[in-house]
Amino acid sequence: MASETTSPETTTTPLGTIAALRASLAAESTPLPVRFRALFSLKHLARQHPATSAESLAAIDAIAAGFASPSALLKHELAYCLGQTGSGAAIPYLTAVLEDVHEDAMCRHEAAEALGALGDAASLDVLKRFRDREGEEVVVTETCEIAIDRIEWENGEARKAEKLKQSDFASVDPAPPMAQGQEEQSVEELGKALMDTSAPLFKRYRAMFALRDLASPPDLPTAVPAVKALAEGFADSSALFRHEIAFVFGQLSHPASIPALTAALSNTEEASMVRHEAAEALGSLGDEEGVEETLLKFLHDKEAVVRESVIVALDMADYEKSNETEYALIPEAKVSA
Repeated sequence: MASETTSPETTTTPLGTIAALRASLAAESTPLPVRFRALFSLKHLARQHPATSAESLAAIDAIAAGFASPSALLKHELAYCLGQTGSGAAIPYLTAVLEDVHEDAMCRHEAAEALGALGDAASLDVLKRFRDREGEEVVVTETCEIAIDRIEWENGEARKAEKLKQSDFASVDPAPPMAQGQEEQSVEELGKALMDTSAPLFKRYRAMFALRDLASPPDLPTAVPAVKALAEGFADSSALFRHEIAFVFGQLSHPASIPALTAALSNTEEASMVRHEAAEALGSLGDEEGVEETLLKFLHDKEAVVRESVIVALDMADYEKSNETEYALIPEAKVSA
């Protein structure tokens, strides 16, 4: 899940622009960084228009067209973006990816997570089916478990009574931050909840996102301690959990996370889904000293998803060092295929 900024407001978007972005996204000849930028533009367009509008439906259909690609990295990012659109029109595409047992587990996990983000109770049946499927990949089982808990929370009565801290992040996360009590929980308390392996993953994720929010903005007195508490998550036995820690670091773009991210990327025994997320998180820190050099070391990694993530991360690093205002393509910009 690459971290990206929001594209500028667009009042009118001709369907021809969406068609051009679709062509760029779907063409295997298009450089991967350009495909990612086209994807983020399409996600923005899907969210900028009413869910049932021709523009939103066309943008969602354009994103889904990318599932024909052989790139697991791109397909998992497509699923993530569909989950962020907030549109029920994305559900059939995501369900099809989850149900395809021959698809890469990283893509199927992201599809399950996206269904959770969309929060439709009608998705519970398929999520429970794959949570309980015999011989299922652990990452898919765990993601379905979290997605089920998120949908039940989203549609439950308990949510209405919860007081949630306002987040600096606009993303729809796999779990909401931990609910606030009479007093705000400390970094130490949240760190303990994060690493409590006896608790459900959904509850641990809530602690994770609460810690994230205590690390933003980066000059908060709790920021560095929260980043260090999150870094402890890299010792967890769940690859899914470790990859989410890396994703959160990508959102935060806090320099204090660089040592932990570098260690995760550099560990060739680590799961590729964790290393890829660490690479992209480092890309968001591309203007920090030494980060680009670290990424370049893995440009020819044995794992395709890591190699591709490094390509995208280096593009993000170039953006961080540039004067560009937005990472995603401007919708009106010319798109090359």
